[in-house]
Amino acid sequence: MKFLRYIERINLLDKLMKKRRTGTPAELAKRLGVSVARLYVIIDQLKDEGAPIVYSRQLCTYFYEYYFSITIKVQIEELGEVKSRNIYGGEKRFNIFSSLLFLYSD
Repeated sequence: MKFLRYIERINLLDKLMKKRRTGTPAELAKRLGVSVARLYVIIDQLKDEGAPIVYSRQLCTYFYEYYFSITIKVQIEELGEVKSRNIYGGEKRFNIFSSLLFLYSD
């Protein structure tokens, strides 16, 4: 699924930025499997969401300006009849990430 691949990319990006080991934008884009232009869009979107991402030309890496973390998790489980009756379609939770969803398509 493309959405799961997108989550994997964001989690890898977060991990590399915490370690200050992203490399140049071209290297990072290749590692994430996206174009450099797409990488810039992803980074700009994360910045718009409050991520303090900066780039060091001396170290050739992206990193967080101060302690920060991005965590995206997906849980897949079978729901029983009682739980399935209490689902409202996830509308409230979906809206939180709806601005990021367009970025995962290739």
